[in-house]
Amino acid sequence: MPGKHQHFQEPEVGCCGKYFLFGFNIVFWVLGALFLAIGLWAWGEKGVLSNISALTDLGGLDPVWLFVVVGGVMSVLGFAGCIGALRENTFLLKFFSVFLGLIFFLELATGILAFVFKDWIRDQLNLFINNNVKAYRDDIDLQNLIDFAQEYWSCCGARGPNDWNLNIYFNCTDLNPSRERCGVPFSCCVRDPAEDVLNTQCGYDVRLKVLFPRLRDSVLIRQSPCACGGRKAPSSWIHKTVTCQFWLRSWKELEQQGSIHTKGCVGQFEKWLQDNLIIVAGVFVGIALLQIFGICLAQNLVSDIKAVKANWIKHDDGYKLLR
Repeated sequence: MPGKHQHFQEPEVGCCGKYFLFGFNIVFWVLGALFLAIGLWAWGEKGVLSNISALTDLGGLDPVWLFVVVGGVMSVLGFAGCIGALRENTFLLKFFSVFLGLIFFLELATGILAFVFKDWIRDQLNLFINNNVKAYRDDIDLQNLIDFAQEYWSCCGARGPNDWNLNIYFNCTDLNPSRERCGVPFSCCVRDPAEDVLNTQCGYDVRLKVLFPRLRDSVLIRQSPCACGGRKAPSSWIHKTVTCQFWLRSWKELEQQGSIHTKGCVGQFEKWLQDNLIIVAGVFVGIALLQIFGICLAQNLVSDIKAVKANWIKHDDGYKLLR
């Protein structure tokens, strides 16, 4: 109609979604860089950076790996999402979405497999803990991690205190010259609330006392280990009168005396999961929702950018808006 002009609503990139994604990812980026820096600093302090072969020399898990891997993944994701949102770069935004989607599906698959193959996971967890028990004194970070786990879950070893026979410093063999022979780490001990100073020698000889209550007056013979009550007697020199019943009774008496924790960490961890199932499930659901939200936000921003670009046509002297 004459005298009237038609106005076209041009597509535009939503500022709220763009800067929210930018702010969300810059926090991720900074946290990832911080984790990565802590991991590299820890490796530097332990001399790993100057001797890369030390990474494979440790028989157990080096906890620093967690900082390096988590920090590296967070840094890459944060960089892609942050720069992609700020510069409206569709390649970085798609990379962010795909990478985050892969992590989400890996987490989902891990959860499903852990539920379906519970027995296999339990066996692998036992094997994993025992491998780290062997390397307990080889790495200070691993040692602190094991001590924290045993104190937090009030446990000792994977299945029980006798798992410490796997460690060369704590095994009960006659050839072991260590002062910690037939003992357990202090983190296996039941803490006395009245003690102001931590007794790091509380686990010395504690398994020797159980196995050999009258060692000096005993005649020893070699026999195969017995198993009862889910615990195994060590295959070392034990008193000929030690039966499974005496073995189990000794552990119960030791537990009643409040000397050390006699439950394994695998069982205690499973119990902790059952007791805190709602909280654990809530945390995982919250993380999953954040990941889905980030993917949707990035894909929405990509769609907006494509819609804006579709209204422009390339000429020799640059881009011009289509009308």
